[in-house]
Amino acid sequence: MENYTMEGRTYRYYGQEAPLYPFGYGLSYTTFRYRDLVLSLPVLPICANLSVSVVLENTGLRDSEEVVQLYLRWEQSSVPVPRWQLVAFRRVAVLAGRETKLSFQVLAEQRAVWAQDWCLEPGTFTLFAGGQQPGQKTRAPSEVLSARFSVTGTARPLRGC
Repeated sequence: MENYTMEGRTYRYYGQEAPLYPFGYGLSYTTFRYRDLVLSLPVLPICANLSVSVVLENTGLRDSEEVVQLYLRWEQSSVPVPRWQLVAFRRVAVLAGRETKLSFQVLAEQRAVWAQDWCLEPGTFTLFAGGQQPGQKTRAPSEVLSARFSVTGTARPLRGC
């Protein structure tokens, strides 16, 4: 094998073609609504972690569980990166008509890219939170919230943080 790229070999690198059954695909017996996606800071230093919170509300008539998923997208990178990358998820039970606030940490190392070594780069990122992947087309209604943040500083190896 001479071509070691992941282009076209895994759903993260398919380009514009969506997978038939993406991560998190499935149906629920109720409906959920996401709101109030909050990032700790809109601008982070290069080595900082990001704190995230989101409110999940069960708007249906049945108690149920939802898998809340967080994805990260690099807006520009010096090397090829996935279209988006799963950085956190949590299965949470929510009673019918109730809501819960969830908190997550996105570590600096989850923004690292491989360029002969794991490196952190400054730039703009988009964080997605929802019950499915960004842009996923399903029969069941679901929503994905998004928020942008920036990372400032000089590019550096991850081990330099």
